[in-house]
Amino acid sequence: MGNFDTIDFVIPWVDGNDPKWQKEKAKYNTSVSMSESDTPVRYRDWNNLQYWFRGVEKFAPWVNKIYFITWGHIPNWLNTDHPKLKIVNHKDYIPEKYLPTFSSHTIELNIHRISGISEQFVYFNDDMFLLSKTEPTDFFVDRKPCDTYGLNCIYFSQDTAGHFNGSNLEVINTEFKNKHLIIKKNAKKWYSLKNGSKVVLKTILLYPWEWFPGFHYNHLPTSFIKSTFSTVWEKYCETLDKTCNDKFRRESNVNQWLIKYWQLCEGVCEVRSDKIGECFHITEENFDHLCNTIKNQSCKLVCINDTPRTIDFDDKKQRIRECFDLILPNKSSFEL
Repeated sequence: MGNFDTIDFVIPWVDGNDPKWQKEKAKYNTSVSMSESDTPVRYRDWNNLQYWFRGVEKFAPWVNKIYFITWGHIPNWLNTDHPKLKIVNHKDYIPEKYLPTFSSHTIELNIHRISGISEQFVYFNDDMFLLSKTEPTDFFVDRKPCDTYGLNCIYFSQDTAGHFNGSNLEVINTEFKNKHLIIKKNAKKWYSLKNGSKVVLKTILLYPWEWFPGFHYNHLPTSFIKSTFSTVWEKYCETLDKTCNDKFRRESNVNQWLIKYWQLCEGVCEVRSDKIGECFHITEENFDHLCNTIKNQSCKLVCINDTPRTIDFDDKKQRIRECFDLILPNKSSFEL
């Protein structure tokens, strides 16, 4: 097993039902040009956050600290005195000129400013969960973040604005101009079958392009090196500053995927198969498979992504809770 230092987990959370938050959001919500990621669907409460903490306690007991980022509200069941838990308000680490913010991009791009956070940390969205036992080496090996190397051809549209933002790739192709050289320098990583045969095939087919057309889509918890954030801020401060000045997510923004892509282009990551987890953008067609994945603990990580196409919300919420109760029935020490 590779060497590792302390590894922290970071998770932001918003209580979309908080009337104070809704009132403040409404004061600034005057634009019609926001991306679809700021629709009410984004803030629906699935009432499953407690399973995130249960999963961490059971499947990642080795974690050093958990940084729980919040606008100010806290779940009424959360044990805020837990020695591993650090409650982080936006104002504790985000520069004042960007506040208040309702953009996840601003919340994410400033994570490196959190006081005390480890050089190595794993970033979770609040819809990403642990389903089975993990080891530190699932996320970092010899202090290097683990990730899947792969190219993809990305279609830039509103539906993908939150993930495959053209602005991210503009920065990447500005900084890493010689794509062929970048890949050749770490060919063993880019062409490792550990990435998955389909991922490698896409990389081979897209190699002739002179620029990076996009990267393998892997919407799972991401391993980050804190210093990478500092480097990107130093080199592209104007670009990141512009994003963080927006109160809401916009299609023109960069986001934390830029940091992920940067790490891959630098070749600092160790190869990890994307079979470690699965992402579900919930639809009628894949919902049963999602439930079975949870119940059978078919992978270590899962993302349960709400979308405008997710119908019968209350029924699906209850069924997912029932699935989690089968594998994580007991309260964690993070719960009162």
